[in-house]
Amino acid sequence: MSDVRGAPVIRDATAGDRAAIHDVTLAAYEEYAERMRPGLWPVYRRNIVETLADPAPALQLVAEDGGAVVGTVLLYPAASGKAYARPWPEVRLLAVAPAARGRGIGAALMRECIARTRASGVAALSLHTTDVMRVAMAMYERMGFVHAPELDLTPAPGIVIKGYRLDLA
Repeated sequence: MSDVRGAPVIRDATAGDRAAIHDVTLAAYEEYAERMRPGLWPVYRRNIVETLADPAPALQLVAEDGGAVVGTVLLYPAASGKAYARPWPEVRLLAVAPAARGRGIGAALMRECIARTRASGVAALSLHTTDVMRVAMAMYERMGFVHAPELDLTPAPGIVIKGYRLDLA
Protein backbone atom coordinates (compact mmCIF):
# COMPACT_ATOMS: atom_id res chain seq x y z
CA MET A 1 0.00 0.00 0.00
CA SER A 2 1.32 3.46 -0.96
CA ASP A 3 -0.32 6.86 -1.03
CA VAL A 4 -1.14 8.57 -4.34
CA ARG A 5 2.39 10.00 -4.66
CA GLY A 6 3.92 6.55 -4.32
CA ALA A 7 5.34 7.25 -0.86
CA PRO A 8 5.19 4.42 1.65
CA VAL A 9 2.26 4.46 4.05
CA ILE A 10 3.15 4.75 7.74
CA ARG A 11 0.79 2.74 9.94
CA ASP A 12 0.55 0.88 13.22
CA ALA A 13 2.05 -2.59 12.97
CA THR A 14 -0.16 -5.65 13.18
CA ALA A 15 0.57 -9.17 14.40
CA GLY A 16 0.90 -10.18 10.74
CA ASP A 17 3.87 -7.83 10.34
CA ARG A 18 6.00 -9.55 12.99
CA ALA A 19 8.20 -11.64 10.66
CA ALA A 20 8.75 -8.73 8.24
CA ILE A 21 9.64 -6.39 11.11
CA HIS A 22 12.16 -8.93 12.40
CA ASP A 23 13.75 -9.38 8.97
CA VAL A 24 13.88 -5.66 8.08
CA THR A 25 15.31 -4.70 11.46
CA LEU A 26 18.05 -7.32 11.45
CA ALA A 27 18.97 -6.57 7.83
CA ALA A 28 19.23 -2.87 8.66
CA TYR A 29 21.37 -3.36 11.77
CA GLU A 30 23.65 -6.13 10.48
CA GLU A 31 25.64 -3.56 8.52
CA TYR A 32 27.02 -2.29 11.83
CA ALA A 33 28.31 -5.70 12.95
CA GLU A 34 31.77 -5.24 11.43
CA ARG A 35 32.12 -1.72 12.84
CA MET A 36 31.26 -2.72 16.40
CA ARG A 37 33.75 -3.73 19.02
CA PRO A 38 34.56 -7.46 18.63
CA GLY A 39 31.99 -9.64 20.34
CA LEU A 40 29.39 -6.87 20.67
CA TRP A 41 27.24 -7.71 17.62
CA PRO A 42 25.93 -11.07 18.96
CA VAL A 43 24.89 -9.38 22.21
CA TYR A 44 23.24 -6.46 20.38
CA ARG A 45 21.53 -8.81 17.92
CA ARG A 46 20.10 -10.86 20.79
CA ASN A 47 18.81 -7.64 22.41
CA ILE A 48 17.13 -6.63 19.13
CA VAL A 49 15.47 -10.04 18.73
CA GLU A 50 14.26 -10.05 22.36
CA THR A 51 12.92 -6.51 22.05
CA LEU A 52 11.04 -7.31 18.84
CA ALA A 53 9.58 -10.47 20.37
CA ASP A 54 7.91 -8.39 23.09
CA PRO A 55 7.93 -4.68 22.22
CA ALA A 56 5.33 -3.68 24.83
CA PRO A 57 4.76 -1.01 26.02
CA ALA A 58 6.06 0.48 22.77
CA LEU A 59 3.92 1.47 19.82
CA GLN A 60 5.31 -0.28 16.76
CA LEU A 61 5.01 1.50 13.42
CA VAL A 62 5.81 0.25 9.93
CA ALA A 63 6.35 1.83 6.55
CA GLU A 64 4.60 -0.23 3.90
CA ASP A 65 5.26 0.05 0.18
CA GLY A 66 3.70 -2.16 -2.45
CA GLY A 67 2.36 -4.48 0.24
CA ALA A 68 5.79 -4.99 1.81
CA VAL A 69 7.16 -3.68 5.08
CA VAL A 70 10.20 -1.54 4.18
CA GLY A 71 10.76 0.21 7.50
CA THR A 72 9.86 0.05 11.16
CA VAL A 73 10.32 1.86 14.46
CA LEU A 74 9.33 1.53 18.11
CA LEU A 75 7.94 4.50 20.06
CA TYR A 76 8.12 3.97 23.81
CA PRO A 77 6.12 6.06 26.29
CA ALA A 78 7.87 8.00 29.04
CA ALA A 79 8.52 5.77 32.03
CA SER A 80 10.04 5.86 35.45
CA GLY A 81 11.47 2.89 37.20
CA LYS A 82 14.54 1.28 38.65
CA ALA A 83 15.45 -0.76 35.57
CA TYR A 84 15.24 2.08 33.07
CA ALA A 85 13.86 5.59 33.31
CA ARG A 86 12.67 7.49 30.24
CA PRO A 87 11.85 11.11 31.09
CA TRP A 88 10.20 11.49 27.66
CA PRO A 89 8.88 9.14 25.01
CA GLU A 90 11.73 7.44 23.19
CA VAL A 91 12.30 6.21 19.65
CA ARG A 92 14.06 2.88 19.39
CA LEU A 93 15.18 0.49 16.64
CA LEU A 94 14.44 2.69 13.63
CA ALA A 95 15.16 0.43 10.66
CA VAL A 96 14.84 0.72 6.89
CA ALA A 97 15.36 -2.24 4.57
CA PRO A 98 18.74 -1.78 2.83
CA ALA A 99 17.12 -1.95 -0.63
CA ALA A 100 14.67 0.84 0.32
CA ARG A 101 17.20 3.34 1.69
CA GLY A 102 17.58 6.83 0.29
CA ARG A 103 13.84 7.31 -0.23
CA GLY A 104 13.05 9.19 3.00
CA ILE A 105 11.45 6.22 4.75
CA GLY A 106 13.42 6.67 7.98
CA ALA A 107 12.56 10.37 8.05
CA ALA A 108 8.88 9.58 7.42
CA LEU A 109 8.84 7.14 10.34
CA MET A 110 10.55 9.73 12.54
CA ARG A 111 8.08 12.46 11.50
CA GLU A 112 5.24 10.15 12.51
CA CYS A 113 6.85 9.54 15.92
CA ILE A 114 7.31 13.29 16.36
CA ALA A 115 3.70 14.02 15.34
CA ARG A 116 2.27 11.41 17.69
CA THR A 117 4.44 12.59 20.57
CA ARG A 118 3.56 16.23 19.93
CA ALA A 119 -0.15 15.37 19.77
CA SER A 120 0.09 13.73 23.19
CA GLY A 121 1.22 17.06 24.67
CA VAL A 122 4.63 15.82 25.78
CA ALA A 123 7.45 18.39 25.86
CA ALA A 124 10.20 16.30 24.23
CA LEU A 125 11.08 13.14 22.33
CA SER A 126 14.34 11.25 22.91
CA LEU A 127 16.41 8.51 21.34
CA HIS A 128 19.76 6.79 21.71
CA THR A 129 22.34 6.09 19.01
CA THR A 130 26.04 5.46 18.56
CA ASP A 131 28.82 6.93 16.46
CA VAL A 132 28.79 3.93 14.11
CA MET A 133 25.29 4.99 13.01
CA ARG A 134 26.51 8.19 11.34
CA VAL A 135 23.82 8.41 8.65
CA ALA A 136 21.07 8.08 11.25
CA MET A 137 22.75 10.62 13.54
CA ALA A 138 22.94 13.13 10.69
CA MET A 139 19.24 12.63 9.94
CA TYR A 140 18.28 13.10 13.60
CA GLU A 141 20.29 16.31 13.76
CA ARG A 142 18.68 17.62 10.54
CA MET A 143 15.31 16.97 12.19
CA GLY A 144 16.28 19.10 15.18
CA PHE A 145 17.44 16.50 17.70
CA VAL A 146 20.37 17.63 19.82
CA HIS A 147 22.86 15.59 21.78
CA ALA A 148 21.75 15.49 25.42
CA PRO A 149 24.77 14.19 27.37
CA GLU A 150 22.63 13.70 30.48
CA LEU A 151 20.87 10.90 28.57
CA ASP A 152 24.11 9.13 27.51
CA LEU A 153 24.47 5.51 28.55
CA THR A 154 27.70 3.60 29.17
CA PRO A 155 26.74 -0.10 29.22
CA ALA A 156 30.38 -1.21 29.23
CA PRO A 157 33.80 0.47 29.46
CA GLY A 158 34.55 2.35 26.25
CA ILE A 159 31.00 2.06 24.89
CA VAL A 160 28.91 5.23 24.87
CA ILE A 161 25.35 5.25 23.62
CA LYS A 162 24.51 8.88 22.98
CA GLY A 163 21.21 10.35 24.09
CA TYR A 164 19.43 12.82 21.83
CA ARG A 165 16.41 15.01 22.54
CA LEU A 166 13.97 16.99 20.40
CA ASP A 167 12.14 19.74 22.25
CA LEU A 168 8.53 19.88 21.13
CA ALA A 169 7.30 22.88 23.09
